[in-house]
Amino acid sequence: MKYTTKGTCSREIDFEVVDGKLHNVGFVGGCNGNLQGIGRLVEGMEIHEAIDRLSGIKCGMKNTSCPDQLASALKEYLKNN
Repeated sequence: MKYTTKGTCSREIDFEVVDGKLHNVGFVGGCNGNLQGIGRLVEGMEIHEAIDRLSGIKCGMKNTSCPDQLASALKEYLKNN
């Protein structure tokens, strides 16, 4: 799935879901090293666990963050699938 982020340095998040687990999470734009780390940390994680862990994280003065946007993307995925 491709998800266009809102309010972050990254512009897009790509990911796959297989049997309710996250795979191949990648971000376009943003802090490359940190976002690669997030992608590796959530690899194989259940969608609901990732949402619980990442929702509500803020970046500086912003009301959201790249991890929070990943949680939003996963919520949208669940709503549509």
